[in-house]
Amino acid sequence: MADPEQLIVDEAKPPKSERHPVRWHRSTFYNMTILGLCNLAAPGIWGAMNSLGAGGAASPQLVNASNALTFCLMVVSCYFSSAIVHYIGIKGALIFGTLGYAPFAAGLYTNNRYGVEWLTVFGAALCGISAGVFWMAEAAIAIAYPEPWNRGKALGYWLTYRLTGQILGGAINLGLNADRDQAGQVSYTVYLVFIALQATGPFVALFLNKPSKVEREDGKKVSLEIIKNPWYEIRKTSKDFIKPKFLLVVLWIGQAVFAEAVYFTYLALWFTVRSRALGSFLSGICAVIAGNLLGHYLDRTKFSLKLRTRSVFWILVVTQGAWWTWITVLATKFRVDQPVYDWSSPGFGAAFAVYIFHTIGFQVNYLFLYFIITNLADGEAEVIRYAALLRGTESAWQAISYGLTSVDIFAQVGAIYINFGLWAVAIFPAWLVLRHFGQDNKAPSEGVEPVQTSESPSLKETTRDQGSL
Repeated sequence: MADPEQLIVDEAKPPKSERHPVRWHRSTFYNMTILGLCNLAAPGIWGAMNSLGAGGAASPQLVNASNALTFCLMVVSCYFSSAIVHYIGIKGALIFGTLGYAPFAAGLYTNNRYGVEWLTVFGAALCGISAGVFWMAEAAIAIAYPEPWNRGKALGYWLTYRLTGQILGGAINLGLNADRDQAGQVSYTVYLVFIALQATGPFVALFLNKPSKVEREDGKKVSLEIIKNPWYEIRKTSKDFIKPKFLLVVLWIGQAVFAEAVYFTYLALWFTVRSRALGSFLSGICAVIAGNLLGHYLDRTKFSLKLRTRSVFWILVVTQGAWWTWITVLATKFRVDQPVYDWSSPGFGAAFAVYIFHTIGFQVNYLFLYFIITNLADGEAEVIRYAALLRGTESAWQAISYGLTSVDIFAQVGAIYINFGLWAVAIFPAWLVLRHFGQDNKAPSEGVEPVQTSESPSLKETTRDQGSL
């Protein structure tokens, strides 16, 4: 008699001869490519600008304050995004979400070249209104479109495009500023390229298949529709937020995404223009490799869901702790010495490497957050709600972090100390939830409800111990 667990694994990943034929332009790979290109054109290029250190500006204060405004508005737009899907669908939400990024790049350009500040703030507001919807839509698509055995790889592949924007931005800026061995703002020519790339976002999104048109190798259909009225969705989203299984991971989400403003500001404060460009380029490449390796591991169904969850979680805990200790020691010293590191400076390696490691940490934490949400959501409608809650919660934390780093003392050391502490206090609450992944039949303790994963056709595989992402 066949081993029951092996039968479950076989169901999760059938032989090629048993998979449904799909047309390339309807396949999940095609759709993840389109989604990735949208990610490159919108948040990818946004990340490219910020990876230059505070949007490439000489001083991080204005850009960090604008980013804080963006993320504040994203909290609101994320909250209402499931209601927006009711009216315009998930594809329409993705298209709408790409519209606000180019105006923000234009604001950075005018500030960099002419010293104009109001367009930076106005562009940040437009970006916040649209980006919250974009973040929800792309997260829901990335979770629901792929086959269960491809989800980890699909997430790694999709997130690669965001980092490709950072790599591209770093390469462009490195070429334009390779001889600038002093602190300051980057060349304004960089922003013209960024604006053009971000303007392509809505047009690329038009090529995404609607969920009903997607063809999966397991033969199952994707719906991602919001049938009931918007106010019902808003109420359900609010109820999902206050469920213990989500509230307990809020701090873990916070420690993961708070870091972005911290290490981008660290790069802007203590490094020359060409070192910042090098950091953008190299850190993107390293993060791409780490993210895709993690995605492939999370899809290894020969390892139980319990083993994959716990091993990744504790590896992240240990490595994050090491990197926060490292950057805390350095930043405390830099606060006194006020150095500016070029790649030819003594001590550059130790100061620069911690930035690379934090960028890697952000990427793998980010991918792991989607793994968590995939295993929390119960049905495709809830995928949309939890995707909105994840992105809204991320936005709230990032609004706080960018707001704090717009203040000098927090930019230099305060935000680093806060993020270090946030990492420490987030571990136990997250563990109370994640320890149930892969053993749903066991009763939890400490008043935490079991983590119930999806029973819907496209997500039901995640309820079993084989635990496909």
